[in-house]
Amino acid sequence: QVQLVESGGGLVQAGGSLRLSCAASGRTFSNLAVAWFRQAPGKEREFVARITPNGRNTYYRYYADSVKGRFTISRDNAKNTVYLQMNSLRPDDTANYSCTEGTNWGQGTQVVVSS
Repeated sequence: QVQLVESGGGLVQAGGSLRLSCAASGRTFSNLAVAWFRQAPGKEREFVARITPNGRNTYYRYYADSVKGRFTISRDNAKNTVYLQMNSLRPDDTANYSCTEGTNWGQGTQVVVSS
């Protein structure tokens, strides 16, 4: 079983940046697809980004339209960690951000963007 721990959230002003981390343990990480989701108060959880191995030691990246061009997902397999670099943050990015490999979820990290 994979254990996932998110970190890096916090309070930031609109236009600012944060980098979230999703650290994994428990099994081989490099061949896993990992996704970030977020859930704002009173709203359903929504997809943010995903990084998927393509079998040739490179990765596909997918983004929600709402974050495309502002967020970047990446990974460091040596550290068993997936990152979400978030730039040009907006108040509507405020949410609890969590990562998953499709079965297991972390507890999330809170991001608050003030206007």
